[in-house]
Amino acid sequence: MYALVKTGGKQYRVAKDDKILVERIAADEGAEIILDDIIMLGDGDKVTVGTPRVDGAAVSAKVVRQTRGPKIIIFRRKRRKNHRRTQGHRQDLTLLQITGIAENGASLKPKAAPAKKAAPKAEAKAAPKKAAAAKTAAPKAEAKAAPKKAAAKKTAAK
Repeated sequence: MYALVKTGGKQYRVAKDDKILVERIAADEGAEIILDDIIMLGDGDKVTVGTPRVDGAAVSAKVVRQTRGPKIIIFRRKRRKNHRRTQGHRQDLTLLQITGIAENGASLKPKAAPAKKAAPKAEAKAAPKKAAAAKTAAPKAEAKAAPKKAAAKKTAAK
């Protein structure tokens, strides 16, 4: 079984146990994610094409690692002007391993992880103390505006 998945503005043909490199997805390494923007499903002779998506279909994937692509140099130049601009770019990428494809996405829902509620409360209490310390700092003295100089008088040409 295979699926056409749309993520990051691109389309990928995936099957179970495939590894694909997609634009960055905000998830931790080892996390299970559900891709639900499925354009087409195929299973042997049976092909399901969505209009524009296949309703209820989903693909589950595991985040293998977060990485960055190769450095790309952008060089702009204007002839005869000595005008040169250089810019670099590295795309953030996520490596995914496909763990399952289902026509009924409910069967792929990830299991809820046990929530730790004690740690967030401690962080929430620490944040207001920092904000209070920032408020007690003395406000900066306002800068006085410098007096404007009188405009120079123009003399008439003789």
